[in-house]
Formats: sequence, C-alpha cells, structure tokens
Amino acid sequence: MDRILIIEDDEYVQKMLKQTLERAGYEVAAATNGATGLKLYESKLSVSEPFNVVITDLIMPEMEGIETITKLRKSNPKVKIIAISGGGRNKPEDYLHLAGKLGAARTFTKPVDRDALLQAVSELVAKNQA
Repeated sequence: MDRILIIEDDEYVQKMLKQTLERAGYEVAAATNGATGLKLYESKLSVSEPFNVVITDLIMPEMEGIETITKLRKSNPKVKIIAISGGGRNKPEDYLHLAGKLGAARTFTKPVDRDALLQAVSELVAKNQA
C-alpha cells in the first residue's frame, strides 16, 4: 500500500486531506508541524517503509514548510513533495514558487482542489515506482 505523509497545522485541512487520500486507498499519517513530520518521515525511512509522497503546508509553527522541504530533500533527495499554502504576509504563489525551486514536485493554493491533488499524488506515486 502506498504511504502518504501530511504535514499540516490546520486541523480541518489536515482532516480533509487525510479522508480524501484514505478514501482513494492510501495509507496516511499526519503531523501538525515540520519538526514532528520530519521525525515521522525519518522513522519510516529507517524501517524500510518510506512514505511515497509528502504533502506539506508552508506556513506552520515550530518548523516552516520551506525548512521542512529542505531537510526532507537532504534526508532523501528522491522524496516526492507536494507543497500547499494559503499564504501569510505574502501571496500563496510567492511561497509556492520558492517551494518549487527547493524541490516540491507540485504546488497547490488553499483551498486545495481534491481531484487535482489526487491526480498529482497518483502521478508522483507512479514515478516512485518507476
């Protein structure tokens, strides 16, 4: 079964993403910030049960999404990352553009289009298996 890690501090958004992905047949784990998400990612990597895709918010407490992406890519350069953002002080596109430059394979503004997200996850899982 393909594994997805969601790193999202907004409880409602996290729940919506988790339900959407589980209904599509994915095994899903979730964390509320980048620090916790990174620990969870590395724990699965060490037992040979890596996550196929990581979906991370960019504006979060404790560890921002940009730092999370950088550390994930350092831990595993081949990790498939989807970045999502509703913005903050700047427009979401500003943060998402930077996330893409740092290695996010796909980016989405909030509210996230569920069908587009599922399509992106499916494509990235397929690339992982190729």
